[in-house]
Order: sequence, then structure tokens, then C-alpha cells
Amino acid sequence: MSEQNIDAQTQLELEAAAYRRLRDHLMSRTDVQNIDMMNLAGFCRNCLSRWYMEEANGKGLDLDKDGAREIVYGMPYPEWRDKYQTDASADQKAKFDQVMDSGDHG
Repeated sequence: MSEQNIDAQTQLELEAAAYRRLRDHLMSRTDVQNIDMMNLAGFCRNCLSRWYMEEANGKGLDLDKDGAREIVYGMPYPEWRDKYQTDASADQKAKFDQVMDSGDHG
């Protein structure tokens, strides 16, 4: 089955379900740090929440950064940061700087 054989509503539902699975997976993997995600994949939870906010705003919804982060993190970002974020190592910071300098990020 190719994407051409899927009607628009079903495609929308599948994409939404895949997003929810990604979001829920990231919520359950609090051991995975954002800096590691950025270093490996070029995006992190903050990118995902920014994309969500931008899409909501594009639809005329008034969603701010904090509200979008709470949707993605499953709790207010400061709470998540205090509970789960660890200090980045020098190596993580160096890799992050390379990703940011390359422009290949979310």
C-alpha cells in the first residue's frame, strides 16, 4: 500500500497517532537528554514543542512556548528540567556546537 491509496482523513489520523506515539515515547524516556537528541538527530523535545506551537499559531490558536512544551513534556518544562535534566558534558557541548554551527537542526 502506498501513500496514494490512503484517503486524506486516514492519513491525518495515522500521522496524528504516530506523533502521539513519539510524544509518549519521549515522555517515558526521561533518561534521554535533549542535547543527546540534538547531537544525534538534529532535533529535541524543545524543537518538537516549537513545531507544535508554530502549527497551532498558524491555525489561529493562541499557544505559547510554555503551553506547547507542557504538551510535549507532559508537565511544565521547569518541572521536567529539575527532575530529569542533567548537566551536559564537555563532549556533549562540543558536539552540540557542531550541530548548531552546521545549521542542520530543527
